[in-house]
Amino acid sequence: MIRLSVSEAAKFFGLEQKTVRRALKSGELRYVVVRGRYRIAFESLLEWSQKRPQVRNKLSTQGVGQFVGQWKIRNKLYSPNPEKLSTKE
Repeated sequence: MIRLSVSEAAKFFGLEQKTVRRALKSGELRYVVVRGRYRIAFESLLEWSQKRPQVRNKLSTQGVGQFVGQWKIRNKLYSPNPEKLSTKE
């Protein structure tokens, strides 16, 4: 299971830390406390972000989504291969 800190979650989604903390306080996010720090379940963050249009939009404009167009996948082993997708095994 992937868990993020409040600051990591805020950076990833392009939000303020206080927005993430408000969601924690309201019980919208699942988390555990490790050494006095919140560790938020990544799956919970994704579900929460997709339910809130404003957060979803910030993810694509100010969060990690702004970089998707620049990704260059050079490793052919893990990138989709059209030949393998078209043949039925």
